[in-house]
Amino acid sequence: MMPGRRDFVGLLGSAAVSFVTRAAATHRTSNLADARIEVLINEPIGTIAPEIQGHFVEHLGGVVYDGIWVGDGSRVPNISGIRKDIVDRLRAIKSPVIRWPGGCFADQYDWRDGIGPRASRPKRTNFWVRSPEWPASAGNGPQRYDTNQFGTIEFARFCKLSGSQPYFAANVRSLRPHDFWQWAEYCNSPAGTTTLADQREKDGERQPLNVRYWGVGNESWGCGGNFNPEEYATEFRRYTAWVPRFPGQERLFMVGSGPNGDDLGWTRRFFDRVGRGMGDLWGWALHHYSWNASSGRTTDWFQGKGDALNFDSEQYYEILREANRVEQLITGHWSAMGEFDRQHRVKIVVDEWGAWYKPGTEPFPDALLGQQNTMRDAVLAGLSLDIFNRHADKVAMANIAQLVNCLQSLFLAHEDKFCVTPTYHVFSMNAAHQAAQSLRTIASAPQAAYSRNGRPASIPGLSASASLNAKQLTVTATNTHLTEDRETEISIRGAAINSIKVWTLSAPDVHACNTLANPNAVAPREQTISATSKTSASTLVVKFPKASVTKLEIALA
Repeated sequence: MMPGRRDFVGLLGSAAVSFVTRAAATHRTSNLADARIEVLINEPIGTIAPEIQGHFVEHLGGVVYDGIWVGDGSRVPNISGIRKDIVDRLRAIKSPVIRWPGGCFADQYDWRDGIGPRASRPKRTNFWVRSPEWPASAGNGPQRYDTNQFGTIEFARFCKLSGSQPYFAANVRSLRPHDFWQWAEYCNSPAGTTTLADQREKDGERQPLNVRYWGVGNESWGCGGNFNPEEYATEFRRYTAWVPRFPGQERLFMVGSGPNGDDLGWTRRFFDRVGRGMGDLWGWALHHYSWNASSGRTTDWFQGKGDALNFDSEQYYEILREANRVEQLITGHWSAMGEFDRQHRVKIVVDEWGAWYKPGTEPFPDALLGQQNTMRDAVLAGLSLDIFNRHADKVAMANIAQLVNCLQSLFLAHEDKFCVTPTYHVFSMNAAHQAAQSLRTIASAPQAAYSRNGRPASIPGLSASASLNAKQLTVTATNTHLTEDRETEISIRGAAINSIKVWTLSAPDVHACNTLANPNAVAPREQTISATSKTSASTLVVKFPKASVTKLEIALA
């Protein structure tokens, strides 16, 4: 041990944390640390938009009915028919924005079906009614034949209760621009000024809903209309021209329906055709789902998906490989957008992302595309949010798919049972990044190696991002290695450390998950580390457990 070193160590499960002085840093690294994170205080990237931690609600399976909406007369604790547990948990993680009503459902949805007295609202066939993933035991309830009990006002009220901004996806495939304009009028016109404002008041909301975010269609290359990019550019200009704006709503944030994955041609052709109509374009939507698609397995969009609970090491790493691809997609489309938008006024909106597995682990039969959520998914969420944070200059919003009972959800809910998933805890750990300044962060570590179809493969062994809010530095890190802890030196360039708090989310088994029967199996653990004397240390050493996500809140001197 080198003389002059001031050390204090705290234990967090299997994670150990210690301060070291600059003089001891080299010794410490060479003897213990096999990985390194450098945070460059004086190299800011941009403000991390809170909306990067957004959510997505579609009328799909058990997301809305039995998930969010339980009805006014339900014995489940609710606020005006909305499940109280979800409201409380969203407020706890500072939920910034929620996208609705789809997804593919959006482009068959007529917003007028969801207004007026609930007793007289029409029942409609749901877009997903013929999905092959429905289990045989599923019924013909509102998940298949939508009762429209949950409409514009109910969603807006849900957003208000949870502290979120509403983000509406407009129907481009089967409604007219006029219908879109009238929806904006219903939502935003001042009280008493229009017939639609009067209707809104009858529906329970006198004051404007102040909806700022509008998606102009969804996946317009597919379920949103089967357009080519030139056709969609024309539709975008038609739908966004002369949308009514009211006091306090001088600018609406229009999100264009972006590419299918890495289709740079869609981006270039749209931007080339939309031309001067780009003035109304605020965000460019990008969708990216992660599923097992290694070359030794079928890559069919349904059959190629692995199991949410029963997976081997190859499937574990393949999902993370796919998650890492979103960084390439962000930089690739950003570059293509810049060929036409040199000032980069238009930002990227990753408004659907997350893991997608095959059926079989849904929490109840009507939870179409519902799947269990393990520590593997927490690692995937940590990787993804780190990527968005590091690209805060490019990404203005991201919405994980979906909020409850579907794909990589934050919640599972059925009747009076409720639990949060490991992914929820990752969002909770990332909340401190919201509205902070993203800092250049360099993570280096041995690659996590595995066998991919019998051949050597690897992914980065460590991911990290950092942000600064006044003197509060937040660092999040994800150890992707399935079997090895990662001793990591964290060096803060340009500031000294005063004190730290650490939270780690991990489990002895990466298959660990929370269930409706056992809701607290996976949760983060916290340890506060305090200096016993003043120190000018700017380096600390942390042992990140295998397959884990860690947050450090560092008070700078």
